[in-house]
Amino acid sequence: MPLYRATVKHSRLTNGVRLEKGMSVEVVSNHFSNPLLVNGGTEVINAFMRIYGVDIKKANAVSSAYIDVVKIA
Repeated sequence: MPLYRATVKHSRLTNGVRLEKGMSVEVVSNHFSNPLLVNGGTEVINAFMRIYGVDIKKANAVSSAYIDVVKIA
């Protein structure tokens, strides 16, 4: 299973959710494509909620415009 790192590209405050540039999470995915694009990004959304307690879906940041995803392994 591939390992991905998802990182916030720019700081933003939307709908009461604060995202800081550089916040990152690691996601192990069952899929071999960008986890941000699979199942509405639920794996990445859940990882940010688990690690930082922020809802990137509520912040309208579930997009490659706001989150950079890189395959690590």
